[in-house]
Amino acid sequence: MNNTEQCPCGKQKDFAHCCGRFLNGGDVAKTAEQLMRSRFSAYALGGYGDYLLKTWFPATAQGLTAEQLSQRELNWQKLEVLEKSQHGDQASVEFKAWYLPPGADQLAVMHEHSEFQRVNGHWYYVGGRVV
Repeated sequence: MNNTEQCPCGKQKDFAHCCGRFLNGGDVAKTAEQLMRSRFSAYALGGYGDYLLKTWFPATAQGLTAEQLSQRELNWQKLEVLEKSQHGDQASVEFKAWYLPPGADQLAVMHEHSEFQRVNGHWYYVGGRVV
């Protein structure tokens, strides 16, 4: 992705100043929402399996590989954050993510409530519950 193109996460910022700064290793997400948006962008773009694995809470990432996570399996189109909350080092983000299923001509939506944990100043994705 060109650094001046709009970021896939929907924040209306260019990629370099939005999720690109996290995905390319220059910055660390300061909030769970930033982490969630950057992870969406990683899935939408593909090829960022190392980042996805690095930001996954180790206890819940067992069995996953960077190679596996780098595969762009769905054509992610749009992200909408519905609700977010934080209590100390625990946070949650509820979102809807639209994608185009293979061979389909109509968008489908995934509605998820994701949980995050902060450890030593770094946010990690713990897991999600599809709503």
